[in-house]
Amino acid sequence: MTDEKTLTNATETEVPADEKESTPDPAQTNAEPETPAKKKRRRRFGDRSDGRKLRTINPMNKFMPYVMPMRCDACNTYADMFDVTKTDKFCREKVKAGMTNFGFLHVMIAAYLRAISQRPGINRFVSGQKIFARNDIQIVMTIKKTLSLDSPDTCIKVRFNADDTVDEVYEKFNKAVTDVQNQPEDKTSFDKLNKVLSLIPGLFCRWTVKLLNFLDYFGLLPKSLLWLSPFHGSMIITSMGSLGIRPIYHHIYNFGNLPVFLAYGGRRSVVTCDRDGRASTKKYIELKAVTDERICDGYYYASAFKIVKRCVENPELLDKKPDQVIEDID
Repeated sequence: MTDEKTLTNATETEVPADEKESTPDPAQTNAEPETPAKKKRRRRFGDRSDGRKLRTINPMNKFMPYVMPMRCDACNTYADMFDVTKTDKFCREKVKAGMTNFGFLHVMIAAYLRAISQRPGINRFVSGQKIFARNDIQIVMTIKKTLSLDSPDTCIKVRFNADDTVDEVYEKFNKAVTDVQNQPEDKTSFDKLNKVLSLIPGLFCRWTVKLLNFLDYFGLLPKSLLWLSPFHGSMIITSMGSLGIRPIYHHIYNFGNLPVFLAYGGRRSVVTCDRDGRASTKKYIELKAVTDERICDGYYYASAFKIVKRCVENPELLDKKPDQVIEDID
């Protein structure tokens, strides 16, 4: 194992037989890994402002967006449960250390970033019947400014790095939430855009959406609009636990290019038996995901979600940066 992170290319089938090697135990190394310089790429014909076209992807994957032209055609659902025994203890320790709002959400996002660092294919998207590798990582979440029925919803989008630790996730995410909550009602950039669009009469609004879809198909939407759009990003996540219900399979949108929607619920006590038949009660959190199957195959997705599960159940892994950040194929 090296102390310096290396940058390698990922292929559709390059999933190591030993999954644990992709997320090393930080206890095995004392030196902080260095952040690798991201490979510089010139924008080529066919690339978008938010992603580069994948030109070496296998023919079957390249053909799938034409067979399933809409995202709703390509939805796969996935469910899992996380043992949060270690995770709850980890969160309490972070709160004692001064991170007052630290919780499962920060661990979940950090675990997903760690999965992207090892399986960059889950950070792709489909647009214009082409598959792209996203240039950065953008996590979207809908929040209420206050927990009340009449409180308005708003969206936040946070930009992360693939090698962010859980502490860096906490700082970036909480800053974004605080900035939104401190804004007067309907004064965030997202709220202002929403208000402008809501003023367009119904028939013209349909034409406006069609025009935006047309521009997005050819990658002509301006960067400023892509950043404000909650329908463009690496992943969108929601907490059903804060609403007091179990997670749902939330659809992903045909508009935009979000490929993954994650929903998780509150903690549940489950009685389990060990190999010797001894019963014990553990706390679990349910996760449900809806994914766009066109960006990578099921084996690749499964490998990525195994990394997420391992990191959530062993959150100390997220205190250190990964030893290796893998870059997507050309």
